Amino acid sequence: MQFDYGVITQFMADMTLPFMRISGMFVAMIGLSANSISPTVRALLAIFLTLIIVPVIEPVPFDNLVGLGAFMEIILQLLIGIAMGFISMMVLNTFVLAGQIVAMQTGLGFASIVDPVNGINVPAVGQFYLILATLLFWAMDGHLSMIQMIVMSFDAFPIGDAWFTGEQMREIAHWGAWMFVSAVTLSLAPIVSLLIVNLAFGVMTKAAPQLNIFSIGFSIAQITGLLVIWITLDNFIVHFSAQWDRAQQFMCELLRICPG
Repeated sequence: MQFDYGVITQFMADMTLPFMRISGMFVAMIGLSANSISPTVRALLAIFLTLIIVPVIEPVPFDNLVGLGAFMEIILQLLIGIAMGFISMMVLNTFVLAGQIVAMQTGLGFASIVDPVNGINVPAVGQFYLILATLLFWAMDGHLSMIQMIVMSFDAFPIGDAWFTGEQMREIAHWGAWMFVSAVTLSLAPIVSLLIVNLAFGVMTKAAPQLNIFSIGFSIAQITGLLVIWITLDNFIVHFSAQWDRAQQFMCELLRICPG
């Protein structure tokens, strides 16, 4: 049995280009982008998903995979996947940022551990929120939604034919604004509670300076912060669900598959 050079080249293109887009999403997606996940595992998952998707994708004729045009197309596919994963990662970073805000306001920022996703030291409260958000992502089948989005992206942005417009790129950049808005919203209750506690300390110090309230105020602020975090923990699921729904809606708008 003999294989023509063109057949081999076309087969490699049909496998390589979807693989690069899927790999790009896995590199930046919630849960799979952590440093604790082996690159081999991500590569095997990308290969497995590519083998499933390739039969339903319209093949794009390619004569040469080592030319500049093919190289640019591979980079474009990688960037499309990274952009899809970036949107989901902003959802996760929302709660990491909220945890950092709460930690700094409550005096719990001194306790820091290494973030396995970014590889940097973050407050323990932020890491706690990160773990909760990641578990909720898997529990709400967020990984299945991301796989569905990347499959639909091959219809919205066919290989060798379509790419993000300038307006869509701006929308992706502006999506990061939701991270700060949602982080402040989630941390608003602890911030207000600690503000009231600090105002009470100020009034008590002014009324009775000999008590030296601020000598024990730091410990009271930390205990109050932990108590407020525990009381407001029920709202975490509500905030995560709302933020993830916004992310899914945004991805649908990018892929032009929004109902109506």
